[in-house]
Amino acid sequence: MADSTTTLAGIQPTQEMFDLYDQYCHNDIDRRTFMDRLGKFAVGGVTVAMLAETLLPRYASALQIAEDDDRIIGTRITYDSVNGAGKQGKQMGGYLVRPAKPKSAKLPAVVVVHENRGLNPYIADVSRRTAAAGFLTFAPDALYPLGGYPGTDDQGRTMQATRNGAEMLEDFIEAVKLMQAHPDCTGKVGIVGFCFGGGICNSVAVRVPTLAASAPYYGSAAKPEDAARINAPLLITLAGIDDRVNATYPPYEEALKAAGKTYTIHTYEGCQHGFHNDTTPRFDSENARIAWNRTLDFFRKHLA
Repeated sequence: MADSTTTLAGIQPTQEMFDLYDQYCHNDIDRRTFMDRLGKFAVGGVTVAMLAETLLPRYASALQIAEDDDRIIGTRITYDSVNGAGKQGKQMGGYLVRPAKPKSAKLPAVVVVHENRGLNPYIADVSRRTAAAGFLTFAPDALYPLGGYPGTDDQGRTMQATRNGAEMLEDFIEAVKLMQAHPDCTGKVGIVGFCFGGGICNSVAVRVPTLAASAPYYGSAAKPEDAARINAPLLITLAGIDDRVNATYPPYEEALKAAGKTYTIHTYEGCQHGFHNDTTPRFDSENARIAWNRTLDFFRKHLA
């Protein structure tokens, strides 16, 4: 499994390399620029290709729960999103996962929102972990109207950048409503998301008054003026080394306080943006474990 202390060929990325990758994975620079700038670190027999392989996701070695694991049952489904993909006459789709041996006929549900590259293997794996913990779980794929996750994050980022942001938000809102009305759901639905998905969690909390819980991971805060509209309790996970995202939170937190909202913010010091993602060297195994256990406990409490 990937870890921040165990990297390809013994290469330990520097903070400058992490920052460079952050710019690349958030579309601030293109792949050519990313590779060119990595060149300055290619010394002592270490090539640019080796450095890139160290920083980029390695899905095959990091999946925790296989698709055919006997604890879960997963299937691909489609749904309508009139105000989102449906505007272009397209359907939305995603990955629905449930426990193979549920404790009751109806279960609380969790919607899992991917990063800015579609429903990749990491997010699918997170969905299986959530289902194995006892939740009906649904991970929409914002790339479904374009043919679905294309197999690489590079292509996925490029594809997702072509979609209208407001319409994608509508697609995820519709996914929450789909789960609220699902015959196997109690009606209690929470949402968790990572990076882009964390920002979606904040936005959905503003837009869906019946949302039962929201757990954004290092996603941009909602507008402070919208904080009063939030009913769902929030569990906010931030990385200590993430100035870009963290800068959005002080005014948002002040607005949450002023409006008397229920929220908790955990900042994991020394961690990189994306530290929960166990497919890259940004992964911090201990803090990811703590954050995820807190997330599951949060959902158990508020979706009961």
